[in-house]
This record gives sequence, structure tokens and C-alpha cells, in this order.
Amino acid sequence: METTSARSYTAKLIDGPLEGKTISTAFLDSGDPQPLIAIPAESGGKRFSYARTAGLEFAGDSSELPTAVEYRYRETLFD
Repeated sequence: METTSARSYTAKLIDGPLEGKTISTAFLDSGDPQPLIAIPAESGGKRFSYARTAGLEFAGDSSELPTAVEYRYRETLFD
């Protein structure tokens, strides 16, 4: 039996300072995509917060989990 906690998906950043970038991230233990992700900035001292949208991509009709999820920019977090 395959566990969802070991699976990951592609987070597609559709706007904001990281628009067009993608990152790999893990599903929640429940098997759902992360509702929020925070990505460290290259310069350090800040992170970009992104929220999940309704945009989901699947590998095929039989796929239960998405292979890619869209995220929208929310805010910049300063450490």
C-alpha cells in the first residue's frame, strides 16, 4: 500500500515575486496539498508566502492525487 506522506507534487507560483517558478513540496499527512507555503528569499531575512488556489493538474484520469497545484502570492514575511 502506498502512503501519501511520502509523495510530493509541484507547486506552481502563478504571480508575485516568484511568478513562473515551481518547487517540489510534500502532501500533508491527510493527502491534501499544503494550503500555504513559505519560500525563503535568496537574499535571506525574508520569506514569500503563497496560498493554494483551485488550480490542480493530474497525471491521468485514474490519478487520485494532483501532480501540480497552483499557488498565489500573499505576502512577504520578514524574519
